Amino acid sequence: MAMNVSQKLIKNHLVSGEMVPGTEIGLKIDQTLTQDATGTMVMLELEAMNLDRAKTEASAQYVDHNIIQEDSKNPDDHLFLQSAARRFGLYYSRPGNGVSHPVHMQQLAKPGKTLLGSDSHTCANGCMGMLAMGAGGIDVAMAIAGEPFYVKMPEIWGIEVTGRLPDWVSAKDVILELLRRHDVKGGVGKIIEYYGPGLEHLSAMDRHVIANMGAELGATATVFPSDKEIHRFLKSQDRGKDWEEIVADDGATYDLNEEIDLSTIEPMIAKPSSPGNVVPVTAIAGEPIYQSYIGSSANPGYRDFAIAAEIVKGKHVADGISFDINPSSRQMLTDLVKESHIASLISSGARLHQAGCNGCIGMGQAPATGRNSLRTTPRNFPGRSGTREDSVFLCSPETAAASALTGKVTDPRTLDMKYPKVKEVSRPSIDDGLLQKPLPMEEARNISLEKGPNIASIPEMSPLPDKLEVPILLKMNDNISTDEILAGGSRVLPYRSNLPEISKFSFEIIDDTYYDRAMEIRDVTGHALVGGYNYGQGSSREHAALAPRYLGLRVVLAKDFARIHWQNLVNFGVLPLTFKNDSDYDSLSQGDTILLEDLRTTIQNGKEVKVTVKGTNQSFTAVHALSERQIDMMLKGGLINWVKARHKKEVKGGI
Repeated sequence: MAMNVSQKLIKNHLVSGEMVPGTEIGLKIDQTLTQDATGTMVMLELEAMNLDRAKTEASAQYVDHNIIQEDSKNPDDHLFLQSAARRFGLYYSRPGNGVSHPVHMQQLAKPGKTLLGSDSHTCANGCMGMLAMGAGGIDVAMAIAGEPFYVKMPEIWGIEVTGRLPDWVSAKDVILELLRRHDVKGGVGKIIEYYGPGLEHLSAMDRHVIANMGAELGATATVFPSDKEIHRFLKSQDRGKDWEEIVADDGATYDLNEEIDLSTIEPMIAKPSSPGNVVPVTAIAGEPIYQSYIGSSANPGYRDFAIAAEIVKGKHVADGISFDINPSSRQMLTDLVKESHIASLISSGARLHQAGCNGCIGMGQAPATGRNSLRTTPRNFPGRSGTREDSVFLCSPETAAASALTGKVTDPRTLDMKYPKVKEVSRPSIDDGLLQKPLPMEEARNISLEKGPNIASIPEMSPLPDKLEVPILLKMNDNISTDEILAGGSRVLPYRSNLPEISKFSFEIIDDTYYDRAMEIRDVTGHALVGGYNYGQGSSREHAALAPRYLGLRVVLAKDFARIHWQNLVNFGVLPLTFKNDSDYDSLSQGDTILLEDLRTTIQNGKEVKVTVKGTNQSFTAVHALSERQIDMMLKGGLINWVKARHKKEVKGGI
């Protein structure tokens, strides 16, 4: 049978289930990726599991999100992460080495492998012919411990790429065009696979840009073939031996089909406050801006910065513009310095920041209130920039640089200059000095975990009760993101390993009374939440499920869920239910109390759950999508309890 690349990757790693869309499959995971905003919790989970040594081929812990050291919390956690990486046999990427996704691509990614990361943009490494997926931290902890990753088998969406990009148009415009066509739900339940003659004109880093923002389409993964371009990239990194050709067979088919002609793409821009709110740059040209920001995992390559440097070379940015340069890796920054591109940027008035996620996750570089910020980042959800009333637009480096020069949103094609031609450096400045290799096992066993005062253990989670009588504390609209559930930024992320503290920020962007109201009834009844379509889109941060669970959340009713957040809710014992009829969403109000009875028996015997609204004659049917394995997890109160129960059973049985 002729197979596409995605099918080959899944088949080669399938340990349970069948490749039938919508059914649960278990996949062997070869590599994992954790970053410091999520990794501290992963390391605590590994400690709770009594892990001796990572069972994967390669696992890496990156420090890229929380690198601002305004007090001791972040550096204390860095020491904890370093000690945990040494203890459990992980690579450790130190602060300043760069953003996890491009560094992993440069140093560790291998065609044909599976990669699971506690960051939703892990899918970026699908550019390497990998099956790379984001997940909640505890799923990644399980993979590090050698357990399969369970996910619903996606449909494979084949996109044939033809043509060649025009001048002033780049890879960011390609993925923005797809978001214009399909919005933020277009890829839910799908793997996006690119193929066709147009790939010949997209570099490995171009593909990284496109694969990265597959997360914004809601896709499970994005897959590119491992072809001659990937071989060229690996050889440039002195890793040519890691290359393996993986392309679709002749006659391979896809569940869904689409074509994108690169020659027809024009400069695109996503308006506030959604990556799916995309229009051509020409539609809003002339809008004044305050900030132009270049960098992040969504535009991490050498050419993304070099092209901006060439555009502003010998010129100066407009008065009052904050032109922020956010390098994505130490290696790339070294090459930009060698080629004098950093000098061009600084001479133009740019501000140079350290290599890391920085402003993309709201860790510095926040824009002024009520002013427009142009960014090459992947997301512009409300408040993500660090400014609560932000106005963030997503665009290409070309558009960002052109707009910095004029002080307003500018179509780069209108600049009075010839399009600069920038090539990747043939011999990158390879330096893995800040990527510490795993210790030998015997040495690793002597390492003790270094825990600062900001690290708190995960509290016990109670099993699912047979009866829930809970008030609805919030009713929300469509496309609620995890940034809105639990914000990032320098105020919040330093508490990522302190659940009682970080929970205080839950839903503050939506309703700053939520925390107090939840705490009042946490130990009495608990509570419920109601959401619309695509509830929980965006970041993979499990804290967006864990913090509300700590505050007493037991059930979420929504029209549908984003994949990773749905899985995180299940992992922490929060029951995710969808309305059988969407009209029932309209009948509920914030403050209503809902009743669910015989719940443990009901979810084991079928998919439908009766929900009654207390004090009325109203009842309706909701539906769960749990597998048998997940039902068992839910009954026990989540994945941690499930693992503990299984371990006790194995010990009792003498295994």
